[in-house]
Amino acid sequence: MQVSIEGPPPSRWTLRSIRATFPWLEEYTLSGVWRTLKRHGLSLRSARVQQYSPDPEYADKVDYLAYCMQETAAHPDRMVLLFMDEMGFYRWPQPTVDWGPDTETPVASRGGENNQQWRLIGVLNALTGQVDYLDAYIVGRHKVIAMYEQINLIYSGAECIFVVQDNWSIHRHPDVWDALNQRPHIEPVWLPTYAPWLNPIEKLWRWLRQDVLKMHRLVDDWDALRQRVRNFLDQFWPESNELLRYVGLLGEGKLAQMLCLP
Repeated sequence: MQVSIEGPPPSRWTLRSIRATFPWLEEYTLSGVWRTLKRHGLSLRSARVQQYSPDPEYADKVDYLAYCMQETAAHPDRMVLLFMDEMGFYRWPQPTVDWGPDTETPVASRGGENNQQWRLIGVLNALTGQVDYLDAYIVGRHKVIAMYEQINLIYSGAECIFVVQDNWSIHRHPDVWDALNQRPHIEPVWLPTYAPWLNPIEKLWRWLRQDVLKMHRLVDDWDALRQRVRNFLDQFWPESNELLRYVGLLGEGKLAQMLCLP
């Protein structure tokens, strides 16, 4: 479409649309437009996604999360705080940069009979870095309930177990609520909607993808790939300060500061 001053506003600016929009630039070459923009402190830059939560209760939920984290840090002998989440991965590796001969392009193989999927549900202990998980072809309400049962056994001596989680509909399924009602010492703590930056186990999944799933060479051995995923997660039991630092629960980050006592 021809760029002109009478046309619709552009979805993004180009040198041509800028020149067409401002009459005083009409006689400029594209190079001249570029130099003029530079003189005014304007340059071509990559955009970023504006991440924010539209939840009207965002501040209240963040404040309650901070309260639960501080209470747990103050009473680690009686209280536990876990971050829970789910993820899925496929048989076919995800492509990424890789080292190899200059004459060859790295290949993310698409072998195997089909691109099977496998799923995980896991919890991350905010104070110790311990990771516990379940995996299966399907992670639905039955696996969520099984995860609660596992949590109940692992932390049987705790008086209160906070389980921080997102707003996936399965987390609020009636069967899940029935299971929780039988364990009143387990309290779900709801994150604001669309706020994954407040759930540090998301960074564990990122680490898993980077170190195990991207460009893996096990496309022809589905069982071995799933076992390698388990081996990766098993290294964070029974504790891991390295993981706590990686996900931002140790250090100077916002979540780490929430664990600091007032």
